Amino acid sequence: MLSSGTGVFTSYEQALKFLYEALPMYQRVGIAAYKKDLSNTLKLCEMLGNPQERFKSIHVAGTNGKGSSAHMIAAILQTAGYKTGLYTSPHLKSFTERIKINGKEASANFVLDFLNRYHTDLEVIQPSFFEMTVAMAFDYFACEKVDIAVIEVGLGGRLDSTNVILPQVSLITNISLDHQHLLGNDLKSIAGEKAGIIKPFIPVVISERQLEIAEVFKQTAESKDAPLYFAQDEYEIEKVGEDHNQVELKVYHRSDQARWKVTIPLQGDYQLRNVPGVLKTIALLREQGYEIGREQVKQGLYEFTSITGLKGRWQILGKDPLIICDTGHNLAAVQNLVQQLRSARQGKL
Repeated sequence: MLSSGTGVFTSYEQALKFLYEALPMYQRVGIAAYKKDLSNTLKLCEMLGNPQERFKSIHVAGTNGKGSSAHMIAAILQTAGYKTGLYTSPHLKSFTERIKINGKEASANFVLDFLNRYHTDLEVIQPSFFEMTVAMAFDYFACEKVDIAVIEVGLGGRLDSTNVILPQVSLITNISLDHQHLLGNDLKSIAGEKAGIIKPFIPVVISERQLEIAEVFKQTAESKDAPLYFAQDEYEIEKVGEDHNQVELKVYHRSDQARWKVTIPLQGDYQLRNVPGVLKTIALLREQGYEIGREQVKQGLYEFTSITGLKGRWQILGKDPLIICDTGHNLAAVQNLVQQLRSARQGKL
């Protein structure tokens, strides 16, 4: 990396201003920032020497649950001793939350150096905010030589900028109505866009079997000879205890009839839908030679918010009075949150 002493931008704040204002950003300008192909991302990656080819990865898509699932997988890999990259979006407080290695955010100096190094090329390519951020993350993971990186899809899947990677495993979480003007007006259309991350011969895990869209994933996987697994068919998850800070789950694996307990450090009944997909993804990595024991899985899940720095998922900010921070960007997510808040008010937590 170059030092930040010279270049177009003399401060991190100036560089961030360029990111937020000079490039199209979906949160700011909406559909105008959504690209209909991956050409800009491919140009950026070529400019950087195709960093996405220099590290192993896991790709996580879905409507709800993909952020939590990505953090859980990253935490388990970290606990198992792997140098683990994590790319997520959007950020809540700081831009660098999007790009982490072993829970530590990329430095402001890296962001500044990156933009100074490639400013001229960026002016020519004119990427969107998200396209440029994805390329930045890939460059960071390659330069830092991570063992593996967990990459969360931003929007959709098929045309998402992250969809230039060839992962070890693809994971698709719950599908709900969201961004219909871009992804389609019904669940099948949206599922089809999410299924766009399925790659030839690469195993794909579906966290939750939703009957109305299961066939979409089956057809896509078959067309690409990709092994397909519905995680809920293999793992039964039951909540057996909870308080404000954590929930205890009983895991039953139907194939070998194994039973064990795990604890995750946050509330939200919707997390029960995420855990099967996480466990199956880890099981497939283990089949590929990754050394990840059950105790490491349990420890990773128990500590996943703290060791990855996850914010805004049933985050307890205060207890007297009880102050909870959570996020939801579509109807299904808000409905889940409201249900959980009602349980809290009734003293069930």
